[in-house]
Amino acid sequence: MSDDPSATTAAPSTSGSSGSTGNGADSSGSTGAAATGRTVPDAFEANRRYLGSVAYRMLGSFTDAEDVLQEAWLRWRAADRDGVADPRAYLSTVVTRLCYDQLGSARARRESYFGEWLPEPSVSYQSGPASPADLAELGESVSLALLAVLEQLTPAERAAFVLHDVFGVGFDEIAASLDRSPDAARQLASRARRRVKDGGRRATADPAEHRQAVEAFAAATARGDIEGLLAVLDPEVVWHSDGGGIVTAGARPVFGADKVSRLVAGLVAKWGTPDTVIEYALVNGEPGLVWYLEPGVVGGVIGFTVADGRITSAYTVVNPEKLTHLNPAAAPPAV
Repeated sequence: MSDDPSATTAAPSTSGSSGSTGNGADSSGSTGAAATGRTVPDAFEANRRYLGSVAYRMLGSFTDAEDVLQEAWLRWRAADRDGVADPRAYLSTVVTRLCYDQLGSARARRESYFGEWLPEPSVSYQSGPASPADLAELGESVSLALLAVLEQLTPAERAAFVLHDVFGVGFDEIAASLDRSPDAARQLASRARRRVKDGGRRATADPAEHRQAVEAFAAATARGDIEGLLAVLDPEVVWHSDGGGIVTAGARPVFGADKVSRLVAGLVAKWGTPDTVIEYALVNGEPGLVWYLEPGVVGGVIGFTVADGRITSAYTVVNPEKLTHLNPAAAPPAV
C-alpha cells in the first residue's frame, strides 16, 4: 500500500518513470545495457520517482515538488556529471537543499493562507499491498495527518525526519545535505520524532479496521444519519478542512463528535445531489474517500485517522488548486 505520487492520475514530478531501473541499469544509469541494444536512462530519469517522492513528503505539495524537480533537473544538466561518484546521493542532496529553501518561503505563504493549510492529497485505487521494492524506493506511506503535523516542524527537523524515518537515509548523508554534523542531524530527527508523537492524533495500524470505519462513515453520511455518524466518530474527533478561500470550508478545525456529525449532515443536505459520486480510495496510503463534481473531476478528498474502530480526525481538501494533479486534463507536462 503506497501513497506514491506517481500512483495519482497525474503527478508530473514522478510520472514517466517507474523509479526502478527495470531495464538493467542501476541508479546511476551506468551499466552496460547498451550491449543488449537498450537505452541506459539518465541518472535523473532513473531516480525521478524516488526524488519526487522525497520532495512531496518534504513539502506536502505536488506543485512545489514539481518546481523543485524542475530546478534539480536544470542543475543536473549543468553539473560536471563525470565527477559525480554517486548520482543518486548527489541528486538527493540537491533536492533536499531545494526543499529546505522552499520550506522557508512556504511557511510565510501558509501563514497568510485563508483558513487551514492542508497538504495536497495523493490518491490511489491500488487495492493490494505495495511490493518490497516499491516500499524501499518510495518510503513508507505518509498520511495526510502526518503531513499536517510535519508542518509544525522547522525545515531542518522536517528534512531530517523525512529522510531518516521515512526513507531510511543515513545521518552522514543527511548531514551533508543540511550542512550539519551527523550528531546534529541525529538530534534533529530525534526532536522531530518527539514533536510528531506529541502532535499526532490517536491512530490504528489495522487497515481493515480503518476501512470499516470509513465505510460506516460514508454510509451514515449518505443517509444524513446523525446517530450513525455519532457511532463511528470518536467523542474527541477533529474535523479539518481546506478550501483555500476558493471553496466554502471551515476556517478553523471543528472539535467533538456532536459538532462534526451535524456539520457533515448539514454539508450533505446543502451540497449533496443524486448525481454526487463518492468512491473509496487510498488517500496517502490509507482508506479514504474521493467525491466528484462531475465524471473525471475531483471535488474533494478526505483522509482519516482511526483508533479503536472510531474516526479520530478527518482531513478534507476541497481547494481545487490542490486537486488539479488528480485530474489528467489539467495536469502540467512532465519534466
